[in-house]
Amino acid sequence: MPRSTPLLHEADWKRRAVWIDGADGGYFRLETADTGDVPVRLFVTQKLLTEAEPTLYRQVVNATRFPGTKLVCVTPDVHYGYGVPVGCVILTDRHDGAVAMGPVGFDIGCGMMSARSNVPAELATPDRKLAFNREVSSRVNLGAGGKSVKLGALSRKELQELVRGGAEYYVDKYGASFDRGRAERHRIPVSDAWDIPWGGKGSPERGLDQLGSLGGGNHFIELQRCEETGTLFVQVHTGSRGFGHGLATNYFQLAKDESAGTDAPVTDLDLGYFTPESKHFRAYLDAVAAGGNYAILNRLVIYEQIADAFRKVFKEDLELVYEISHNLVQAEEHPDFGEVWVHRKGATRALPGGHPALAGTRWAETGHPVLIPGSNRDYSYILTPEPGAHKSGFSVNHGAGRRMSRGEAMRQLDQRKVDEQYRRDDILVNLDGRVPLDESSQCYKSAEEVVAAVVSAGLARVEHTLWPLASIKGNDERAARDRRRKHKASDRSRDRDRDAARRTKGHY
Repeated sequence: MPRSTPLLHEADWKRRAVWIDGADGGYFRLETADTGDVPVRLFVTQKLLTEAEPTLYRQVVNATRFPGTKLVCVTPDVHYGYGVPVGCVILTDRHDGAVAMGPVGFDIGCGMMSARSNVPAELATPDRKLAFNREVSSRVNLGAGGKSVKLGALSRKELQELVRGGAEYYVDKYGASFDRGRAERHRIPVSDAWDIPWGGKGSPERGLDQLGSLGGGNHFIELQRCEETGTLFVQVHTGSRGFGHGLATNYFQLAKDESAGTDAPVTDLDLGYFTPESKHFRAYLDAVAAGGNYAILNRLVIYEQIADAFRKVFKEDLELVYEISHNLVQAEEHPDFGEVWVHRKGATRALPGGHPALAGTRWAETGHPVLIPGSNRDYSYILTPEPGAHKSGFSVNHGAGRRMSRGEAMRQLDQRKVDEQYRRDDILVNLDGRVPLDESSQCYKSAEEVVAAVVSAGLARVEHTLWPLASIKGNDERAARDRRRKHKASDRSRDRDRDAARRTKGHY
C-alpha cells in the first residue's frame, strides 16, 4: 500500500482497539475498515497502546495487505519499522499466500544467545568486569565494519558450505565446544540447486570475513547477574551481518522489478513479496534459510570466543542456555489457521511443551527458552512459553522496543549525564565507559512492562531475571555518524507523519 494512500481510521485507531479478556484473551482486538477481514491482535498494555506511535497504524494495515494473510499480531515491544512494525507476527497461507520481505527485514536471522555459569555475581568486581570486556573485545570484532577474528576471510566455496550445512557442517569441519542441542535449530534446509547470488547492489560477499563478529546498532554482548541464582550469565544479540543484508537487498530489488507492469506493482521497496507463482519464490526462501544459518553460526562462533574470555577472567566455564532467531519466515502449522508461513519481524518463536515441532528435543515437555533483552541499564529475561502462546502465533516480543529514535537520542541526550548515570549504577560500557547515546537506556521501553504484557496474556512465564553488569557494543564514531545520516531521512519522514496525525486529530 503506497504511503500516500488515505486510511479511514488513521486518526482514531487506538479508540477502536477492544480489550479481549479471559483465557482466550489478554490482548486488544483491532477491527477497522482498513484491516478488512484479517484478525489483528495487539498484545500490549493500555499504557503501551497509549504511548504507541500514531504512525504504527499504517504499518499494521500494511501487514494485513499481503496476499493470503490470515493473522497479524503485534508484540508489546512494537515500534515503527520498515513497511511493517518491528514487533509483529504475520501468518500467511502456505499454499497460495505471500512470503513477505519487510516482515523478515534486512538482518535475516538476527537473534539471541544466552549462557550461564556457577560463578557468584559478586566476583564481577570492577577490575574483572573491565578485564572481561577487554578479553572479549580482543576476540570479537565490534562495529559495522567488524571482521572475523577466529576464522578470518573465507573462500566463496567455504561460505557456501557453511550457510548450507549450518552448525552441523561447522562442528564437523572446525570442531566446537557448544552443545548443538541447545540451539533452536542446527540448520535451516537450503535447496541443493540454490547458490549465493554474489554481487549485485547488496554484495553478500561482505560476509566472507565477518563470521564471528558482532556488528553495530543494537547488537551487544552483556555480562549479567541472575537475580534468581545470584550467578553470572552472558547474553549476545547479533545477526547475519553483511551477508544477510546483502541477500535481502538483492531480493528486495528483484521483488520490485518483477512486480513492475503488473496490476499490483511494489511501490515501496520494504513492502515487497513473492507468491508461489513467482520465479523467485523458492530462491528467496533459500536465501532466508542461508542468512538464518549464517546468523546461527555467527552467534555460536561468538559464544566460543566469549567462553574463552570468561574462562580466562573468572576461571570457570560457561554453559550454553539457548540460541534463537527473531527475523525469519518459516513453514509452521497453527491449530486455528492450518499450514502457514509465519513471519516474525522483531518477534521470537515461543513453542510451549507438547508442541509437535519440539518432539524429540530436550524441550518437548517443557517448551524451549525464549531470550528477551532489555536495554543495557534494565533487566533482560529468559522466558518459558505457555500453552496460551497459540493466540499470538506462538510468538512473543524480541526485546524491550525503542521509544526514541536514534536521531532524537543524539539531539536530546547529554553524553556526560548518561555516562554518569551508568557509572552510578556500576554498569561498565565497553572499555572507556562511554555509552552510545542512540543505544542508551533512555531510548528503550521498560522491559518489565513489556514482559508483564506477555505474562498477563498467558504467552510465557519468567524463568530468569538478568541485570547488566558490563556491556559491549560497537560504537565507533564513524559508524555512528553514518547511522545518523541514514536515519535522518527516516526521522524527518516520521516527524511529518506525526504532525499530519496531530493535525487530523485537531491538535493544531
